[in-house]
Amino acid sequence: MQTAAAQRAGETPPRRKKWTVAGILALFELPFNDLLYRAQQVHRAHFDANSVQRSTLLSVKTGGCSEDCGYCSQAARHHTGLERESLMEIDEVVAAARVARDKGASRFCMGAAWRGPKDGDLERVAAMIGAVKALGLETCATLGMLKEGQAEQLKTAGLDYYNHNLDTAPEFYGNIVTSHSQADRFDTLRKVRAAGIRVCCGGIVGMGETRADRAGLLAELANLEPPPESVPINNLVPVPGTPLENAAPIDPFEFVRTIAAARIAMPASLVRLSAGRQQMSDELQALCFLAGANSIFYGDKLLTTGNPEAGRDERLFERLGLTAV
Repeated sequence: MQTAAAQRAGETPPRRKKWTVAGILALFELPFNDLLYRAQQVHRAHFDANSVQRSTLLSVKTGGCSEDCGYCSQAARHHTGLERESLMEIDEVVAAARVARDKGASRFCMGAAWRGPKDGDLERVAAMIGAVKALGLETCATLGMLKEGQAEQLKTAGLDYYNHNLDTAPEFYGNIVTSHSQADRFDTLRKVRAAGIRVCCGGIVGMGETRADRAGLLAELANLEPPPESVPINNLVPVPGTPLENAAPIDPFEFVRTIAAARIAMPASLVRLSAGRQQMSDELQALCFLAGANSIFYGDKLLTTGNPEAGRDERLFERLGLTAV
């Protein structure tokens, strides 16, 4: 923060540290206990160490996406057995949001399987956002790539966060997605920021990437100006019928290292345990919280894949002395 004297003198505040891939890799290569100790120190300097934010995610339009993301069950070209569904009605969305709020979620995220929304569909989603906002929840949407003016429409509707993940490192991106470039994703993130909407942006691990690729993803996220307010770290759930259905699982300790490196590189961001949590033991999740994770998706389903039931999360929070916020 700029000092009062510097402000009076008109000095330019120091630039925020830029992370290199080598710098992130150096974190990964620390002894495990040293890495977690450092991550926990950073975490405590910026957050209550025992508070975890809870978001609920609802697929408001499922299946039939024209993109070819190799991990996704909703791509029309993948044969996953998922049926294409129409955009949900607003009363259905509001009912789901009310249940999420009453179970303790503070943010409600709406996802639609589109390359990007058509104007007519965006008007309907905007109405959903306004209705969910009226329930006292923070609102988030993930609708694909946005055209000029669409982010402003979402902001006017009351959207607090827009989710648009970078997925993986730039060098590995073409192995996962070919129907659009990562530059297209950066373009949408710029539109979201320009409209004054906060950014939710992370990635997926366990897709066959190297440790250097994971470090590259985190460096890209940390060097966004400013970094994302929320950083979801997804552990791939291999879906039969997708190109990644036989991907080898990431080592659990490597996943924890990824969480810790994200916390150190983005100290003021919420780091969210996202997809793959249903397959994690309570002990692994506890290590992730120790490493600096302080947000989860809460509810029985994430778009089309399973998530731990709310009761399991409540019991885990009680065992660990964690408080939901």
